[in-house]
Amino acid sequence: MMYLDQLTHRREECQNLHSQIGKSLDDFATLSKQYGIVSGKTISLYDASEQLIADQEKLNTLTSSVAEYIKYFKEVDFIMDKLEAPSLSINSETFFNLVSKIDANLDFMQNNPTFKESATYSVKYRHCQSKAITLMTNYIFKSLTKATESILNSKTGGLDENSDATLALFYGRFQTTLPKVKPVLDRIEAMSYKRQEFDSLLSECHQHYLSQRGLVLGPSVQKALQSVKEKYNGDHCSLVRHSCALLLHASIDEHRLFYQFFSKFSPSLTAYLEGLCTSLYDTLRPFIIHINHLETLAEICCILRIEMLDEHVQNNMEPLQGFGNICLQLLHDVQERLVFRAHLYLQTDVMGYRPSPGDLSYPEKLKMMEEIAQSIRDETRQIKLKRISVSSMESNASEPISRNHLTMDPLCQRANMGNSPADLHGMWYPTVRRTLVCLSRLYRCVDRPVFQSLSQEAITLCVQSIEEAKQLIQARATQLDAELFQIKHLLILREQIAPFQVDFTVKEYSLDFSKVKTAAFHLLEKRSRLFTLSNNALLEFLLEGAPQMKEHLIDSRKHVDAKLKSTCQRLIQYSTNLLIEPVLKLLEKAKSCVQQENASPNQNQELGPAQDVSAAVSEALRSIKFKLPGLQQSMQLYLANRETECILFRPIKNNIVAAFTQLLQILNTCYDYENLLLIACPLPEQVSVMLSSSSLSQGKMLDEVQKTQAPETPKSEDPADISTDKTQT
Repeated sequence: MMYLDQLTHRREECQNLHSQIGKSLDDFATLSKQYGIVSGKTISLYDASEQLIADQEKLNTLTSSVAEYIKYFKEVDFIMDKLEAPSLSINSETFFNLVSKIDANLDFMQNNPTFKESATYSVKYRHCQSKAITLMTNYIFKSLTKATESILNSKTGGLDENSDATLALFYGRFQTTLPKVKPVLDRIEAMSYKRQEFDSLLSECHQHYLSQRGLVLGPSVQKALQSVKEKYNGDHCSLVRHSCALLLHASIDEHRLFYQFFSKFSPSLTAYLEGLCTSLYDTLRPFIIHINHLETLAEICCILRIEMLDEHVQNNMEPLQGFGNICLQLLHDVQERLVFRAHLYLQTDVMGYRPSPGDLSYPEKLKMMEEIAQSIRDETRQIKLKRISVSSMESNASEPISRNHLTMDPLCQRANMGNSPADLHGMWYPTVRRTLVCLSRLYRCVDRPVFQSLSQEAITLCVQSIEEAKQLIQARATQLDAELFQIKHLLILREQIAPFQVDFTVKEYSLDFSKVKTAAFHLLEKRSRLFTLSNNALLEFLLEGAPQMKEHLIDSRKHVDAKLKSTCQRLIQYSTNLLIEPVLKLLEKAKSCVQQENASPNQNQELGPAQDVSAAVSEALRSIKFKLPGLQQSMQLYLANRETECILFRPIKNNIVAAFTQLLQILNTCYDYENLLLIACPLPEQVSVMLSSSSLSQGKMLDEVQKTQAPETPKSEDPADISTDKTQT
């Protein structure tokens, strides 16, 4: 029983233990459930804390960004108050900082248009910017105006007075304002690249500065030009030179002063300088349009083109651009006046020239000048001989005086070379001299097309005047003198126009009415078809009878060459007739007899009796002997060029030899041996030797000089190829 009780007792204990375990398990389950609830709440709390921390950080960031942006909105009132402050100095760092803040805040508003009230604050900042611009404008304008008033109220005169005082007044007083306004202008120029408002402000500053400089310098320049005009009244070249120099230096000084204030280029500066130089144009143009002298106009052209435009404006283009524009306008006016006066000069003094008896006194004045030159050479030679004699006596030289001493004299050398008085510039025919002087002036002063047109007219009129003078000389002297006169002056003209590097060819247009006449005849022939629909005669007349435009090329150089060639040919023909006129008559008689139908080529009656033929041949030989030296002397007197004389004499010699050759052939055909002996016609070789010996006797002095010179080049046979190498310009 005890064991049962013990088992029962143990079973009860076990049941109690089991119940306690069950309770414990229930407690643990309850505890686990509660733990899960607490754990879930803890995690939720932790997550909520993390979210709050994140929200807090986000809010702090947002607060910081808002605080950063809000300053752009809050500063507008501060800036406006500062700008309204009466103690604010424009030329101070505080003001420059305010301008920088306005610019930065305005950029912020423009870059963030979505911000609330950004448009409103943009308007406010633009108002602040306008206020700052107004302050800078008033400050700069007031400073420049004050400097202008200080200059205008002074008693100092114009630019032409004391230069140091002038510079101190007109430039020194403006430079005293430079430290005050230069920082403000630099800030404006820096902002002008970014803001249109500041760019407009800079333009206004440019305009105001230039207007103030105009008030200062304009009247002074006018006064200085008036002083120069009174000082050089009558001397147009000096007036132009000094007036241009005055404005040139003023333009350079103004350009330099402008860029001391500003560093950015302004087109208004060029306009201002050009307007300043307009007074130069207004002063000089009334004088220019009344100048009649070609030399003065040409020199003024050289002053404007070479001294001013080429030497100064081209080398200093930026400050002198306005001055160069005015000089170019003046140059065009001078060129226009020069062309007009040159055209009038050619009409009156070349085409309308009436020669005086002295102009036509050929060959008298050439011989007179030659005698004067010879007397001077003789005197010089005597003086040279005396000096050599004295020097030889003093040195007790035993050697005799060499003849080479005489040949070393330049005057004697020139005499040996045979220079003619016709080569002297003053001995040229007046129209030739005037034409060449006129062309030489125009060549440097006018444009190439204008020069070509005027040169063609001038050369044509000059050749015409030479032709007229030749006719007058031929009427009072001989044909030989007239032809040599024309050849010499055509040579001078051709040589003197050769250095001009232009084309003397010009185009001229004309209407050709030749087809109109033919078409009119056809119209009359086809009167029945005037109103027909097909093959209408009136329509054909309108189409075929229209005048045509024709283009003509006129070359002045070729015109001179052609005139020279024809004159040389006339001279050659005249000289041939002068020397062997009887022989030429015999040849013409023989030619006329041969042309007759029943003429017998073997009859003596063709040329007449042998005695008459012999007399004609003797007369021709006598003419060659006595007239050829005079012919060559005239050629030497007029031409004074051995090569030219030889070129002209060679065809004369060939014509004479050919005439005697032809005569000898006819004589051998028509006469027997006895008559040929009676006639005694020389052989062509004998005639050639006789002509050569005569030429040698006349050209002995020239030949001696040529022996010391280089060998001659082969000479041309064309008379138009002659030259005047020794003609003096």
